[in-house]
Amino acid sequence: MTEPRLPLHTSSHDLPVSPALDTFMRAAWADTPLPGGDRVPARDLTPARRARVAARFPGERLVIPAGTLAVRSNDTDHRFRPHTGYAWLTGLTGEDQAGHVLVLEPDGDARHEAVLYLRPRSPRTGGEFYRDRRYGEFWVGRRPGLAEAAGLTGVRCEHLDAWEKLMTGSQPPTRFIAGVDPAVDVWLGDARRIPVPRPAPAGLDTVISELRLVKDPWEQGELQRAVDATTAGFEDVVRSLPRALAHPRGERVVEGVFGLRARLDGNGPGYATVAAAGAHACVLHWTRNDGPLKRGQLMLLDAGVETDSLYTADITRTLPLSGTFTPLQRTAYELVLAAQDAGIAALRPGARFRDFHQAAMRVIADGLHDWGVLPMPAEEALSAENGFHRRYTLCSSGHMLGMDLHDCAQARAGAYLDGVLEPGQVLTVEPGLYLQPDDETLPRELRGLGIRIEDDLVITADGARLMSAALPRTPDGVEAWMAGLLES
Repeated sequence: MTEPRLPLHTSSHDLPVSPALDTFMRAAWADTPLPGGDRVPARDLTPARRARVAARFPGERLVIPAGTLAVRSNDTDHRFRPHTGYAWLTGLTGEDQAGHVLVLEPDGDARHEAVLYLRPRSPRTGGEFYRDRRYGEFWVGRRPGLAEAAGLTGVRCEHLDAWEKLMTGSQPPTRFIAGVDPAVDVWLGDARRIPVPRPAPAGLDTVISELRLVKDPWEQGELQRAVDATTAGFEDVVRSLPRALAHPRGERVVEGVFGLRARLDGNGPGYATVAAAGAHACVLHWTRNDGPLKRGQLMLLDAGVETDSLYTADITRTLPLSGTFTPLQRTAYELVLAAQDAGIAALRPGARFRDFHQAAMRVIADGLHDWGVLPMPAEEALSAENGFHRRYTLCSSGHMLGMDLHDCAQARAGAYLDGVLEPGQVLTVEPGLYLQPDDETLPRELRGLGIRIEDDLVITADGARLMSAALPRTPDGVEAWMAGLLES
């Protein structure tokens, strides 16, 4: 008797499915309603957004992919988040959007029709619904059918299988966002098959970024919701400090407590939480969060809740783990606070985007000179040929904020970094001091001190509104706030 051949590798730990079981699995299923509402929250806003994008590219087909699943390990994927341009133009923000594509199809020179190419829900007539680990309904949950998706978005929906048919025959000039979906890159990257559009002042991704710079009232409301949930998360963290201080990985306790709030009140954290105690706060993007918390240290917490609509907050507070700043800590904190105050005071319509950073850095440089850390006057240190103050503060003092943490990053410098502020723009102001523990230019008592204060603001007609005002910023206010939470 011949021995059965065994597979060389384990590709799946699922048991085989017999023909009888397969037949049984496909029968006797009741219809189920689509969970949630019958419209995406931004449905009334997306037609005008699409029209504004399309108007920049008359006569061209525009292709905006949602993106694809990314493998975390072996057969396990990361949680999926659609590309921001796709989410902004469709209102679809869920994990079920992987592989989907929005096409703005030219209808003459002046108009475009939006078409969504989707993977509809798994039919019970096939095996995908219970056998496909990536897309099957039993594995990852129900997706809308084509008619349901059209009702949600107000956009004509086609099966993803129709994409191949779309790409046959005569093609209009086609512009797409590359690097988001490899399949789209392959289909549309061949200039021999797809006509290349005429040169344009800006690419599709750039145009979408620049159109998103100003947030409409609905978007501002979503950002305020994100800020309010983040405020609650910071309060949760302070209440958890006794437990975190007792744990050898107290930074992980802080990260976990904030993450719970982010998942309860939103989609999750908008970025990897920074919970940095002691000298870890000198690492600008410290996300290992594997250290202990010690009384007498400061802890820098940089965290933000992302709403289900994918708008994220971005707030930082530096907290005394004893509940009270030491005199040295307070002095350093007050310098950073004064720098932030100067930056906030520079925010107003018509001001240059870079003005608030320069205002904050002047305060920092003056303070470092007064401390004897900078061996030259602030004016000399701040000059382009020197910039010596940056050894101790390094990064920019803020950025645009919205559906991405560092929002509108594809915008041209003239519209963003070298542009002027407008009402409706939302941004952070976040100066900091990062005094490295091994920096021999510093007095020993200052080494290992890291402080950042970050708030979210919306530009108004005559200045800026502090969206995160519910979280205290002054050292006295921080101490009183912490004491009240720890007593409750």
